[in-house]
Amino acid sequence: MMFENIDASIFNYSFSFYQNEFEEILRGIIVCYKCINSSGLSLKNNENDIRDAMLNNYLKVEHFKREHFNLVNYHFDSETIENTGRADIRILPVNPYINDKAYYIIECKRLNNQNLTGMTGLNAEYVKNGICRFVTGYYSSYFGINGMIGFVVENFEIDKNITHINSFLNKNLTNDRGKNVNAMPIQKIKPIEISEDFKYSYTSTHQTVSQNEITLYHLMFNFSKQIQ
Repeated sequence: MMFENIDASIFNYSFSFYQNEFEEILRGIIVCYKCINSSGLSLKNNENDIRDAMLNNYLKVEHFKREHFNLVNYHFDSETIENTGRADIRILPVNPYINDKAYYIIECKRLNNQNLTGMTGLNAEYVKNGICRFVTGYYSSYFGINGMIGFVVENFEIDKNITHINSFLNKNLTNDRGKNVNAMPIQKIKPIEISEDFKYSYTSTHQTVSQNEITLYHLMFNFSKQIQ
């Protein structure tokens, strides 16, 4: 798997360079969220439809990308074939371009206020079929940094819900392929400020099955008032 052979060329730059780059991209994605949130756009209660609204209305639109955090330097696409799965959002740096394998991935998951601590709820789904996809090598991690976006489709206390998600990180879970998985946290999900006017951003670190360490960023986007 590509994850097991993280390209040594990334160490030509410090890890902090890629953290800063990814956080800059996330600031642009937060602006995208705020635009959708203020537009009153109706959204279906469907992960792919919400993601596509972000991509098609903003992240793949040149004038939006030019206006916000140099997003024009990145190519955004969806459903990219990735190891054994398909990435929800791939972010490929094009200026400068490194190679076809040098990109970031964002996994998107819906979150609701049902069964918050249960094994069949969407919080558990966020971990076993979200975070664990990076830990197991289902998704690659060229830079050792990737992200997740939680689409909040029913209103609840987002900060409190992070505690519920964290409760699953040390548990052995069964993913959608019937495989036993564990998020193997080094640092559980904790708040981090990425943008001064956006509260719900977080980060976590995990050990992978190939004994590497990865950092995941988490953004929680509240679309509960816009879901049809």
